[in-house]
Amino acid sequence: MKKYLALAFVFILFSCSNDDDDTVEACVEATNIRANNITTTSATISWDDANEAGSYTIEYGLSGFTVGSGTTVNASLTSTELLNLAPETTYDVYVQVDCSSNNSSLYSEVLSFTTATLPVIPEFRPNLSELNLFSGDLSDLNISSKAFEYQLSTQLFTDYAHKQRIIALPENTSLVFDGDGLPIFPDNTVIAKTFYYNADERDLALGRTILETRILIKINGTWETGDYKWNAEQTEAVLDLTGSTVPVTWIDESGTTNSINYEIPSNTDCFTCHSSFGNVVPIGPKLRSMNFDINGVNQLNQFISNGYLTGVDNSSSVRGFPNWEDTSLSLEDRARAYMDINCAHCHIPGGHCENESTLDLAFETSLEDSNIVERSFSIDYRISTDIDGIGMPFIGTTILHTEGVQLIQDYLNTLD
Repeated sequence: MKKYLALAFVFILFSCSNDDDDTVEACVEATNIRANNITTTSATISWDDANEAGSYTIEYGLSGFTVGSGTTVNASLTSTELLNLAPETTYDVYVQVDCSSNNSSLYSEVLSFTTATLPVIPEFRPNLSELNLFSGDLSDLNISSKAFEYQLSTQLFTDYAHKQRIIALPENTSLVFDGDGLPIFPDNTVIAKTFYYNADERDLALGRTILETRILIKINGTWETGDYKWNAEQTEAVLDLTGSTVPVTWIDESGTTNSINYEIPSNTDCFTCHSSFGNVVPIGPKLRSMNFDINGVNQLNQFISNGYLTGVDNSSSVRGFPNWEDTSLSLEDRARAYMDINCAHCHIPGGHCENESTLDLAFETSLEDSNIVERSFSIDYRISTDIDGIGMPFIGTTILHTEGVQLIQDYLNTLD
């Protein structure tokens, strides 16, 4: 009996010894996953490996993808470069350590990174999408991080169209303060204004129709103009310098259905309005017109804080410009502000109508020097008719601006 017990003990001991020899040491997960050298289409992924395994599986995909459904690459070092990525896109990455053919670690914690934003292209390419002013689906009008939006206290009337205004500056540049008017824009600045109508002003979820995106680009010290017409599918806008007419229908806030034949200007029309002493200039983005609060924050102060505007410490150094819709202001200030933004680009020294009219409708021009009183009858007549060649503005609208006409008439009546 003792003999059998001894043999059993030896057998058990021998078996335990074999089990110990076959034990596989755990393969530890990769740690400190990081992304470097991120470009628009690539990124270098690195990690730490306590196992010093020398074999790794990297799986990646669009943010939120399920492990097992992504793209995998193998690496023998603790870093690898991911290529052919999409710009401005967020990716998730996991790393698995392969200690041996039958011993791999769990996947690491997820690393998320976003590829770089494409630079804005200061050229008139055939398609608007090629300028990289927007990110994602073009029709969403999501502004690229390489550009910024601006708004005006008093806006130009364009047949009740909505407008999105953006500026894209070259890297490491800014607008430079040059008084209350236009700032100094660096070469290769792109200014874009997109015109659209909401299908129903009472329910914005019903979508919108985008008609055109007007572009100004400063090239070698000279501004050049171009206009991009949107297709019916709202997937792209194509450079069109000839102008066209597009029927559009929308429902306003009162529930009234409106239909017009919207006119997209030709490049010649653009020059007519943007001409100053024979040179093309921007009209809207004067510092005085941008010096107001938006959601409780002064727009110019925000530009200064973000480095978009230099040469001035704060907005108090720039005078403001009246909002014609602000009924707390004087009738004269409101009417003169309206005429400045809607009429003065032509009726001003150096403007298109300088030799055809004695009017000087710049806001800062005194009433005595403006000739508004002397020309009040003509002004009243021409703003209240839509007869082609007689009605004012000469181009840029197809219908009367009821509220604007009433404002000017009320003001003119005080001058009798």
